[in-house]
Amino acid sequence: MPEPTTSEVQAWFSGRVPDGWFAGPPDISMDGDEMLIVGSLPDVEVAKGSKADARAAARSARIDRFREETREQRMRIAQEAEHLFRRKVSWGATCGDERKLFTTMSTPVMTRLRMTERQVLDTLVESGVARSRSDALGWCVRLVGQNQESWIKQLREALVKVGQVRQGGPKVG
Repeated sequence: MPEPTTSEVQAWFSGRVPDGWFAGPPDISMDGDEMLIVGSLPDVEVAKGSKADARAAARSARIDRFREETREQRMRIAQEAEHLFRRKVSWGATCGDERKLFTTMSTPVMTRLRMTERQVLDTLVESGVARSRSDALGWCVRLVGQNQESWIKQLREALVKVGQVRQGGPKVG
């Protein structure tokens, strides 16, 4: 099977996910190892005058309830998708501005670092910011992702355009 596009995966999940689970089609993120399916749940109603903490707690509880009530069906759908698309499937949900990811992969990545780079990681470990070099490296990657979000977004958009140009190119073989 050729590499699935995000729109093909989106269409499959839109057809496979039961009606009523989400308020609209789920958001699909993919890389070479994993597909992350995040659906938006209807927002909660809380009593007038409720504080922001109460609304956040209600939204978090709605996501937790969804996770428990749909677990078996999500597992079956994930098994089908993993067989079809040859990637692990992870799930999550949003409710208002609350977002929870249920099952996401943590994939080992090999890297070579020079002494000064290792010293940065070791400082993060020694100071208690991270538990290990691996955790420290993940922390660094998340920090760059947060602080350079628009730049990373531009790179991803450029990659989509590169993929489209490749698909429109001459076919060999």
